[in-house]
Amino acid sequence: MMRIVKPKNARSKRAMDNRASKVIENTKKALTVRGSTCGILVQNAMADIAAYKQPDIKKFQKKNEIHPFEDVSSLEFFSQKNDASLIIFGSNSKKRPNTLTWLRTFNYQVLDMFELKILNYKTMSDFKTLAINVGMKPMFSFVGPIFDSHPHYQMVKSMFLDFFRGEQISMLDLAGLQYIISVTASGDGNISVYSGDTSNLPPINFRVYRIKTYKSTTQNKVPRVELEEIGPRFDFQVGRVREADPDMQKQAMRIPKELQPKAKKNVETDLLGDKVATIHVGKQDLMKMQTRKMKGLKKQRKEEFEEQGNDEFEDIIVSDEEQPRKRKRQID
Repeated sequence: MMRIVKPKNARSKRAMDNRASKVIENTKKALTVRGSTCGILVQNAMADIAAYKQPDIKKFQKKNEIHPFEDVSSLEFFSQKNDASLIIFGSNSKKRPNTLTWLRTFNYQVLDMFELKILNYKTMSDFKTLAINVGMKPMFSFVGPIFDSHPHYQMVKSMFLDFFRGEQISMLDLAGLQYIISVTASGDGNISVYSGDTSNLPPINFRVYRIKTYKSTTQNKVPRVELEEIGPRFDFQVGRVREADPDMQKQAMRIPKELQPKAKKNVETDLLGDKVATIHVGKQDLMKMQTRKMKGLKKQRKEEFEEQGNDEFEDIIVSDEEQPRKRKRQID
């Protein structure tokens, strides 16, 4: 039998309702967790990443004896306790120095995770730029075909988009698009890593730019756009990867019936994304169509009628004020 927990007061009832399943889920929250050995470089890296996730992130200050690829029970407990589905775990060891482990949970159970080793890092304070505005939604640019062909890089792309998405909105002011995150990786995605060795994978370059617009110097009204790097700057190397269980991933990707688009009859979308519809029109009686007033079906000129033997016509010129055109009348 399932144990049903009943709220004791109104506050606990609101908290349970907030965590309950919804058709449109809440904004995904994140956690940054320190390992037992977490150096200052890893701590600064997690702090710079958390700056773009504010205010939907919580930073743990204490160290925790956790090894994610061996036991994830502690991280799943943190996820359930804080109602967070995204976790960044920072650690530093001799075998795996300066490593960030990115985890994603579903129903408070680890769905998938991977390691990113920090090869090069430049903090935001080194760029000496203005502070980041809270709540801004960054744009993303993934450069390289490997993000669409290699399974490990597809997971990295999905995790980054999920982590920095923020609140789901239907409309956005262009003034709010102030940042762009560029993620670059070389290679064509044909590298085999199923042997367990990921050292031959190309590194991932993570850059953040501020978008600046200036008045165009040409006649074109489109403003001139420039990019200014504001940090942080990372060079990552993909480490260990744990892919999602197929059954759990299928359950996590399920779309509720309320959000599924309703099929419209006789309406299709072609390969170019254009909407094509079939319209059924009833049978038309062409004998009842009004043709005299159509410009292309008016009577011919006098000369044309004379060629046909109809010379009993004369031209009557109507004044310009009444109707500036000629009429033809048959003489009795």
